[in-house]
Amino acid sequence: MRCTRLVIPVILLSAILSGCAAEHEESSSPRTETEPVALNDMQTQTQTDAPNETEAPADSEEKDALSAGAVPEAAKEPADVPPVTTLRPDWSSYFGDLNGAAVIFDPDGNTFQIYNEDLADTRRSPCSTFKIISSLVGLESGAIDQKDPPRPWSGEAFWSDDWNQDIDFPTAFRTSCVWYYRQVIDDIGPEAIQDALELLQYGNCDISDWEGRLNNNNSNPALTGFWIESSLKISPREQTQVLERIFGQASEYPPDILAALEEVMFLPETGAEPFSVYGKTGMGKSDGIVVDAWYAGFADVGHRVCFCVYLGETADREVSSAVAREIAVSLIRDYGIPCP
Repeated sequence: MRCTRLVIPVILLSAILSGCAAEHEESSSPRTETEPVALNDMQTQTQTDAPNETEAPADSEEKDALSAGAVPEAAKEPADVPPVTTLRPDWSSYFGDLNGAAVIFDPDGNTFQIYNEDLADTRRSPCSTFKIISSLVGLESGAIDQKDPPRPWSGEAFWSDDWNQDIDFPTAFRTSCVWYYRQVIDDIGPEAIQDALELLQYGNCDISDWEGRLNNNNSNPALTGFWIESSLKISPREQTQVLERIFGQASEYPPDILAALEEVMFLPETGAEPFSVYGKTGMGKSDGIVVDAWYAGFADVGHRVCFCVYLGETADREVSSAVAREIAVSLIRDYGIPCP
């Protein structure tokens, strides 16, 4: 029998995990904070409505259908699945004065734990967390073949030295190489990408700015796209739902493709822990200022949970996906480890 514990530390981890690659990206909209809820006053609520996005909300037809009780085909659950429950723990000690949100979805009880719910339901640019999706579709379509030689480097000198070489899939994912994924996404094509996003119910599913011309931080066509501070948006809560559809027990994706993704998503720093973390960072800028920083993925803590930590622009503070990852690992460490 499994039991879990929930411990809220007083401070964040002292060392920031290294090795985060960042994309130059755009976007800036107001963030709203929810009133923290003390842990001993944690509230539980059965959810019956769709999330209330404060940016890029679902269109009116979709909202009308949901309010009438219609459920998209891919979202229908078996009859024996318990109703969704939302807990609102006070995780403010993990964030300090950073403007951020965190979501952990535990399918065992169909339960969300959410810190800063307004921000957790605000859609933002996914930045490089989208490489989970483009890798999935690339492996399915054959645009990424692990048996192929590395993709040749054009010779253009990019800001990251890791990108200035011929590069293969695992290296491209781990170094967050934008030019590699720009080519992969173009090889997949808009129709297949759109189909995949709709199947996964990925945020607003908007790839209309295919080339990424809305990005005001970078005009290099090798480093821009709809997923980089452009038309595609997703909320932290939706990130966890998409990850559950891909990596959860009900996933219908081929096991070999999931295994390839898990291999590149694994966070080696958690190798000595009694849990394993798999994820992807993402970071976007507007006019040189970081406005979106992510770490999203899943963790095995005796069973599988999906998580997302998001940090938005914060006055007088350095925001990065490395910090988002540090917070995520701290949350997972304290979230729930199976008792012996």
